[in-house]
Amino acid sequence: MNDQPTVSPKRQGLSRVWHAFFYSIEGLRAGWGEPAFRQEAILAVLVLPGAWYLGQSWAETVLLIGVVVAVLVVELLNTGIEAAIDRVGPEWHAQSKRAKDTASAAVLLSLLLCGGVWLSALWRWFFA
Repeated sequence: MNDQPTVSPKRQGLSRVWHAFFYSIEGLRAGWGEPAFRQEAILAVLVLPGAWYLGQSWAETVLLIGVVVAVLVVELLNTGIEAAIDRVGPEWHAQSKRAKDTASAAVLLSLLLCGGVWLSALWRWFFA
């Protein structure tokens, strides 16, 4: 097995966009392998139709959709950070723990933001 790193060819124009699209699809597949991302994605599919129902304007609808998508984006970034840290080595290191903990905190904050936006929309829908 060759341990030498491979270098991607330099692409330009539509070829670069085309290949970037498929790299992104591979990233989504990798994210799907993570239980947290899978759970959040399934929940997103279930709640996103409600955004069109709860949103009283296009801005509110976009906000409800946007915070759900933000959770998925932050979870993918968290997964990427964890993979990069794990790639460095399995031994415990304070900086590795710090990177993983702060990435996890970002996921928590995105979930709290999402929950707050959706709860306020639901509150207004049922009690206003």
